[in-house]
Amino acid sequence: MYEQLLEPRYLWWLWDGFLVTLAISLLTIIFSTLLGFLLVIAQQSRIKIIQIIVMGYSAIFRYSPLLPQLFFWYFGVGSLLPVEFKLWLFEEPQIQLFFFSVKMPSFEFIIGSISLTCYSCAFIAEEFRAGIAGVRGAQEQAALALGLSWWQSMRFIILPQSFRIAFPPLIGQYMNIIKNSSLTMAIGVLELSYVSRQIETESLKTFQDFAIATLLYIITIVIVGTLGNIYQTKQLQTSRV
Repeated sequence: MYEQLLEPRYLWWLWDGFLVTLAISLLTIIFSTLLGFLLVIAQQSRIKIIQIIVMGYSAIFRYSPLLPQLFFWYFGVGSLLPVEFKLWLFEEPQIQLFFFSVKMPSFEFIIGSISLTCYSCAFIAEEFRAGIAGVRGAQEQAALALGLSWWQSMRFIILPQSFRIAFPPLIGQYMNIIKNSSLTMAIGVLELSYVSRQIETESLKTFQDFAIATLLYIITIVIVGTLGNIYQTKQLQTSRV
């Protein structure tokens, strides 16, 4: 019976891969949310060329699969970087910050994070845009009638309400980011799926290996969804008071 279980060292491998998955997902969520917000603000601009650029960016990244984008960043953009810089990253150097020593992430991790962020921010910007569209109209006209500028109406009236509308879809996008992070194994990021494949090749215990990996993904996504529901419930309760 015990022979069917994974060895402790394989469990530690899975844990290390899981931590990499959490790291790349968290970084992508933070930066894609910030970039998505900036994209939707730029899309609200009255300057036509800015609107066209944002719409073009959104179309390119939303209508093309993630895997080719990963290859484009890794093999295409990555080949344009100086060789010395890539060799420096491959050595995973440590940077001294005051009293702390921070280890630089791998080249694959950086490229994977950039690719995931550029891909995900296009979808997040669309959720923000839908939220703004659900508020604008009479509310914007009323704000302008009260003497508020366009930016003041966006800052104090439209954006706070649009965030409440966009929040549930945003949680869904954050869940997608966690799931999409598994594709970064294609460029060598040592995340959970990559480590699972390595363990399966070495141990030949396919079911046990991928069952644990799948369970870790499910637990993470359930936690994100639960925290999102708790936050949304509190916001609804606050708005009713």
